This record gives sequence, structure tokens and C-alpha cells, in this order.
Amino acid sequence: MPLHWPFFTRDLLSPSSAIKAEIATETKKRRTFAIISHPDAGKTTLTEKLLLYSGMLRTAGMVGGRKGKAAASDWMSLEQERGISITASAMQFSYKDTIVNVLDTPGHQDFSEDTYRTITAADSVIMVLDAAKGVEAQTRKLFEACRIRSIPVITFVNKMDLPNKDLLDLLSEVEEVLGIQSCPLNWPIGGGKEFKGILNRKNKEIHLYTRTGGAGSSIPDVEVLHLDSLVEHHSLSSEVIENLKEEIELLDEAGNTFTQEDFLAGKITPVFFGSAMINYGVEPLFDAFIDLAPCPSSRPADEKDSENELIIDPVEEPFSAYVFKLQANMNPRHRDCVAFLRINSGRYEKEQQVKHMRLGKKIRLSRPHSLQVSQRNTLEKAYPGDIIGIINSGHFKIGDTITTGTNFTYKPLPMFQPEIFASVRPLDMGKRKAIDKGMEQLAAEGAIQMIFDAENDGAFPLVGAVGWLQFEVLQYRLKDEYGVKTEVNKLPYTCSAWVFGDMATLKKPTGAKFVKDQYERLLLLFSDQWEKNYAIRENPDHEFRNFA
Repeated sequence: MPLHWPFFTRDLLSPSSAIKAEIATETKKRRTFAIISHPDAGKTTLTEKLLLYSGMLRTAGMVGGRKGKAAASDWMSLEQERGISITASAMQFSYKDTIVNVLDTPGHQDFSEDTYRTITAADSVIMVLDAAKGVEAQTRKLFEACRIRSIPVITFVNKMDLPNKDLLDLLSEVEEVLGIQSCPLNWPIGGGKEFKGILNRKNKEIHLYTRTGGAGSSIPDVEVLHLDSLVEHHSLSSEVIENLKEEIELLDEAGNTFTQEDFLAGKITPVFFGSAMINYGVEPLFDAFIDLAPCPSSRPADEKDSENELIIDPVEEPFSAYVFKLQANMNPRHRDCVAFLRINSGRYEKEQQVKHMRLGKKIRLSRPHSLQVSQRNTLEKAYPGDIIGIINSGHFKIGDTITTGTNFTYKPLPMFQPEIFASVRPLDMGKRKAIDKGMEQLAAEGAIQMIFDAENDGAFPLVGAVGWLQFEVLQYRLKDEYGVKTEVNKLPYTCSAWVFGDMATLKKPTGAKFVKDQYERLLLLFSDQWEKNYAIRENPDHEFRNFA
């Protein structure tokens, strides 16, 4: 009987049941997360170290490293020159029997819109804090985006090898500023130059590190021992050991209690400590992340006309995905545009035909690939939680839904109001076609917002952005990717709003200007916030939106 049992069970399973079992197994393996932080907190360096510990890299290149080696997740040439992340990147790899999809996001506030869209594709988030600076301005904004979407957040306090603030004060700051309880699941041994390792609070296991060569480009030597035997260790002073025991005793008595339920509900953030630069505390963070972070789960559809919310189950529903990002010219040799899709349900299969809900027609997903930094690997199959790249020949826009099941769309991704505006002109007017193509592609991927003078249809398009650095990137990319040198002239507007209502009755302030965005929606530009507030007060029958 045992010899025939495998064939017997296979005969009992219908193809659909077998596929669902496969999808369920693969979905449980997935961990799809984003890394967020204020600029320079070490977010991209931490991403590099995940690649190092997964075996994807033999050595890791740090942003701003002394040897000038660019971070693997910063694929754009300007990112490598400036040492900052300008655009979100996606990578997939295996880590200890788990399939990890990591989304590295820009930390700079000028690129926060790209980060907000990317967060929608994540099931959890690692929030990186600088141990000396604590919760910074951009951290608060990005955390709020996670709170709105009820995404569980793991906190990593980085740069423990440098001078840092009192850690108990830092934990209080997290709770007061972000409005979430914190619970350290490990604790550092020493700090600054005396940072030697970390203690696992649950099992009292200690990791003591010894630096290896290569300035953090390789995995350090680690000695594992129990807290009770620490008193005999020659590398630690009695003062460090005594402080450690006092701090742990205080946390055990007065600290918050961690539960998985509260974490998944966004009520508490588990906290870990370490230094991504020298790889101290990095592996314990990733090991804990694999255990704590949720696998892909059900997602709501955008059913505005229905009383009952439609929930898309990752295993029970047919294949579906949505576009959360477009990126032009990732491959300089082909000058193509890649649409990043997050799979929410079902199984992708090679050459799959899907319904494109916005276009109302069927298309074939030819040659999708997984993303490993700037490298592409053609896919045979993909599952919920996976991020896949599709060469976009003009079919896709940000927010598009595709599916093989019943007709529905996922909730739209918001566009945020631009705050600064400029005119962009080619220095050589013979390059008009090239700049038009470049502006159209960069606007489609959300790098800038292209706007048009509603009072002068023939005028050259204007550009809106959240921060001035976006204009620097625009100029660089137009020159680098499209061969167009440009001049950028700032316009005298500092805020805006999408306006809805009867335009014939609108009382427009004298200094305000009507424009249309790239989707033909009316946008009103204001010289300052006072003028915007005045317009809102004078037009109570009109709706002014800060995002659309």
C-alpha cells in the first residue's frame, strides 16, 4: 500500500486543487518588505548586507564607502555618483528557505511619492533609525504612510558603533513621536567604540563580534555564548557587563510585552540594534524578520459601488497583480521601460494572457522577469508577494490592475500635490522630439508631474515636483538617457490643489494659475499657502484635494 500511496493522492487531486496547494506552499515562503528611513540612516547599506548574508554578494559595497564601490541596489548612474537612493529598487533572492522580495526605497523627502507607492507593494517594513539621531522628520512621514495602510513595522537602530543617544530615551521617542509601543527583542552590548555585540532577550544568548578585514564588506567572526558565562569573558569590561545587566533588568520589569498579534495589528514595533556598516547584529535582525514578518495575505479590491468589500485571497483567487512603479531606461543598451507589478493572488505562468482592466482588453505577459538589482532573470512562474518586471510597450500606467479572474480593480495609488514648479526647455530646440519623449516617460513613472497651461493649449509643458532635487535628477536623466541638455527656470508657485466643482462659479485668486495635469484634471497653482487657504474659504462649494 505505501508504494502506491503517492500515486493514489495525486489521482485524488484535481489540477486546480494541486495548483492551489502549490500556491499556498509558495505563498507561505514569501516575505515581501520595504526598507524605509531618513536619509543617511543606513537603509541602503542594510539592504546590501541582506544580499551579503543571503550569498548574493561575495562582498558588499557601502554607500559612501572609502573604496568608492557603489551599492548593488543603486543601479542608476546618478545614484552611484551622489551616494543616495533616488528611485526605489526591487530584488528577489533566497534566505534560509525563504523567498525574500525586498524593496529599497529613496530616503530623501524629494522622492517620497515613489516611496509611498512602493510601500503599497510591501507586506511589512523595516524602519532604520540612526542611533544618534533617533526619529527624524522623513521617518515620521514614512511611518505615517505605513500606519495608513496598517503595515507592521520592525525597527532597526543602526550605527551602534558610533556615539549614540541614551537608548531608553530613544525608545521613548519612538513611542511618543510615532505613537506606537516599542519592545526591544535584543539589546546591544556596549556602544560606540565599545560596541561588542548583542543579547537576545528571549533566550539570553549573546553574539560577540570580531571585526574582519574589508571595512564591513564581509561577514564578521561571531562567538555565541550564554549571558551567565559573560562575566568570565576577557573582551568585556566589568562596567559594560554591569550596565548590560541593569538595562536588561529594567526592560524586563518596565518594558512593553511583545505579541505577534499586536505586531501584525501595528500596535507594537519589535526593536533590534546593530551596525549595518560593520555587520554587527545584522544576521539576528534578518533571522528574526523571517520569523516575525507576515507572508502575503488577502487584499481589498476597489469596489466603490458595492456594499460588500471584495477581498482578494492570494490562494483562492485566480492570478492578479497591479502596477506600483514604472522605470524607464534601467537597461541603457535597450532604452526600455519596465513596469513593476506586485502579484497579489494566483500563479503567474509563462506567456500568460491576462485582462488589462483599464484598457478593457486582453494582453499577453511576454518575458516577465524577476529583479536582482539591475540584472534580470526570465520567469517561468511567480507567486503572491513576488515583484515581477514587464517590458512596458505603452500598455501600463501606475495603478493598473491585471487579472485572469472576474472583473475588478485594486484601489488606485494616490498622486500627491506638487509643491514646486518650473519650466524646462531644451538648449537645442532641434531636440524637441527627444525631450518630449523623455518628459512623457519620466512623468509616466512618477519621477515628475507634467502639467499644461489650461489657458494656453500651445504652451510648452511645465513640470511639478515635491522637491528641487527632482529637477536635478530630471536634468541629469534627460541628458544621460535622452541626450538633451536643458535649462530649468523656477516658477513663482509654492503649493497647489486639484479642484473639483463648477469652474464657472469658482472665485480664483489673482495670483493663482489654472493648469491641467497629465491626466487632464484641473490643478490650481498658488503663490503661497495663505492664497490657497483664501481660495478654499471663498469657494465652499468646491473641493480642493491635496492628492488625487
